[in-house]
Amino acid sequence: MATAAAWWEAMVAAAAVGGTGGSSTTVVSICVFTAVLCLCLVAGHLLEENKWVNESITALIIGCLIGAIISLLTKGKQSHIMRFDEQLFFIYVLPPIIFNAGFQVKKKQFFHNFMTIMSFGVFGVFISVAIVSAGCYWLFPKVGFGKLNAVDYLALGAIFSSTDTVCTLQVINQDETPRLYSLVFGEGVVNDATAVVLFNAIKNLNISHLKGGAVLKVISDFLYLFATSTILGISIGLSTAYVLKALYLGRHSTDREVALMALMAYLSYMLAELLELSGILTVFFCGIVMSHYAWHNVTASSRITTKHIFATLSFIAETFIFLYVGMDALDIDKWKTSKASFKTSISLFGIIILLVLLGRAAFVFPISILSNNMSGSSERTPIKFKHQVVIWWAGLMRGAVSIALAYNQFTFSGVTLDPVHATIITSTIIVVFFTTLVFGFLTRPLISAMLPRHSRAPSRGHSTGSNSPKDDFTLPFFSTDEEASGSGIVLEQAKRSISMLLERPVHTVHIYWRKFDDRFMRPIFGGPQSH
Repeated sequence: MATAAAWWEAMVAAAAVGGTGGSSTTVVSICVFTAVLCLCLVAGHLLEENKWVNESITALIIGCLIGAIISLLTKGKQSHIMRFDEQLFFIYVLPPIIFNAGFQVKKKQFFHNFMTIMSFGVFGVFISVAIVSAGCYWLFPKVGFGKLNAVDYLALGAIFSSTDTVCTLQVINQDETPRLYSLVFGEGVVNDATAVVLFNAIKNLNISHLKGGAVLKVISDFLYLFATSTILGISIGLSTAYVLKALYLGRHSTDREVALMALMAYLSYMLAELLELSGILTVFFCGIVMSHYAWHNVTASSRITTKHIFATLSFIAETFIFLYVGMDALDIDKWKTSKASFKTSISLFGIIILLVLLGRAAFVFPISILSNNMSGSSERTPIKFKHQVVIWWAGLMRGAVSIALAYNQFTFSGVTLDPVHATIITSTIIVVFFTTLVFGFLTRPLISAMLPRHSRAPSRGHSTGSNSPKDDFTLPFFSTDEEASGSGIVLEQAKRSISMLLERPVHTVHIYWRKFDDRFMRPIFGGPQSH
């Protein structure tokens, strides 16, 4: 036992320090971490049908067990196999997760519910950030913890407004409740992107010149980053689609097709980071565009390969994060650095959890009611109260992005010597651990109670809105010469189009886009013609 402890202590010390002398021990660390990842995959498969446990919870628990074993072997000096680096997360781990989210998204449902999703994911984040930031600023000093500056409080709002919907999405059936799945999935991805973009905008604030226009500056920076990042992602996705269609690389090698799509996706992320934009937004919209155009320009084998490669990389990256968070929960150094008492730590944890609950409720229920009122009954079924509860619950879990943002703001390469910052890091770890375990444990029973299987059957003619007779009206801007031969007919068609636009704006815009896409975009960039 003593020999094993000495060997492990030397190994992790060399791995943490790095250098030429620690290359062999670094290899050993990677081997051990890879073996633990494999253990998580096997355990997750065995517990797949369990009512209470999902893969995220499994990775957390295994991470805790491994961290406890390492702590025992090193006598409390270490709990990690390797040291976390937020740059490692943002450059290597996060891109495949976000790109796969965009690549696998059900585009018809996503864009049909686009306004509601964007309202949840953008306006909701602003509301949540305001509530969490103001609550922390007001309540932290009341429990004896008030040594943060204004930017730190705003950063806390962004950190704890980033959701992790993995637990909920593993329970919701996409075929039974397509709209609910689309809302939860879309809001989760847009929420993460918005939180990161807003976090970066907050970090650029000059604390010495905070005036009344500071909020406007944050909003303007956010809008600039959001717009430019989206345009960059769409442009790179369209460029990839055009190259694949024009050159048809499948004639020579399927490997080239897969490699080009993967590399162009990663290039979009890194180019956005180079230009100081949001890599998350860029790679997300690049994934949507690639799946809409580029994916149809490759061979059948390439389609299968790309779909599974991107999904596998995303799955490994998510497991990696939760596994590390489990080990990081037992990091003795952070707990020793933090000078906060047990009572203060519990108080901070309770405040953050309360603000997270209030921050979600403050926008989920009002925006859902507003969406129901804005959408006529003829357009789609309303968001029922039970569905609103599920959407609210889905965003209560905090995960990888919250951890990465906290490390980015309050540590340097995963290490902090400031007791206040160390307290924030430990509080973040506790919040992520608690919400993932406790809320994650309760997710499946809650959804089973709120959405019984007999009530989850898809409502025909309402989930997508594609069966309405009004879908088949003629759009004069995309009519053929024969169809638009008379000015009176064109005028009548225009009146009908405007009437539809006023009555069912989202659905009408979707139809306009579909017509435009079939006539102009797909002949250039590829993809099947919709009928």
